[in-house]
Amino acid sequence: MNWYIRGLALAVVFFNASGNYFLSLGMHHLGAMVFVSPASYITAIFHPAVLIGVALLICWLIAQLSLLSWADLTFVLPITALAYVCSALLGAFSLHEHVSLSRWCGIALIAGGVAVVSRTRAATGHPMYRHPGNPQ
Repeated sequence: MNWYIRGLALAVVFFNASGNYFLSLGMHHLGAMVFVSPASYITAIFHPAVLIGVALLICWLIAQLSLLSWADLTFVLPITALAYVCSALLGAFSLHEHVSLSRWCGIALIAGGVAVVSRTRAATGHPMYRHPGNPQ
């Protein structure tokens, strides 16, 4: 696997897990939302942790789009599922959320799947290097 595909995959995982972490951190700080008032959602959007989370998730989207232009969907989605593992670890150890045994088993299955897929080749390659008659 090329270094840029590995780097983009790591960026996608980092931005996704850290963005969701900051969203959760901000929303835990604000408490339960009341669905009646749009003002509470506007207040939530401008909470510093939520703003950081939104910015990181924008970076995640850009990195995900870039990665999808370089590698197949069937490679990208399993590899970037590592973000679920990282999110669960952040939730358990940083936010002190309870993670049940069945969730840990699911997380272990995801990590195993990522390990299997990471040993395969990202087949697409960059579009700039593809020839019109060679679909790869």
